[in-house]
Amino acid sequence: MTRENHNLGRILKQQRISIPLTLQELSSTSGVSSSHLGRIERAERFPSAHILRRIAKPLGFDEDELFTLAGFLSPHSSGVAEERSSSYSGRHLDPFVAKMLAEESVEVQRATLGILTMLKSIARGMAREHD
Repeated sequence: MTRENHNLGRILKQQRISIPLTLQELSSTSGVSSSHLGRIERAERFPSAHILRRIAKPLGFDEDELFTLAGFLSPHSSGVAEERSSSYSGRHLDPFVAKMLAEESVEVQRATLGILTMLKSIARGMAREHD
């Protein structure tokens, strides 16, 4: 198990929990067995591109975003990192931010996502005032 496998599994699990989805719900929406998804989250298995495509939408990721996190694409080739860093949009995070958050406790992750959500709301309010 490489560090990248472990990080990807943690990112996927934290994203699933933050939505929130159970493994069974993700399994039914993606068509991937819950036991296989659990092995991916525990870094016992590394997902293929086919599996990443199937779980991307239910987890709120763009395919390119997941492919970048999995190491199939470089962050610079897809432009995903730059696009995500300029504007936090709901469940989508810059892959680097998602990776760093995955190394933090659940409490820190929730607090950070809460802060990002509040900042997004404030930015929307300020934009409406200027219209």
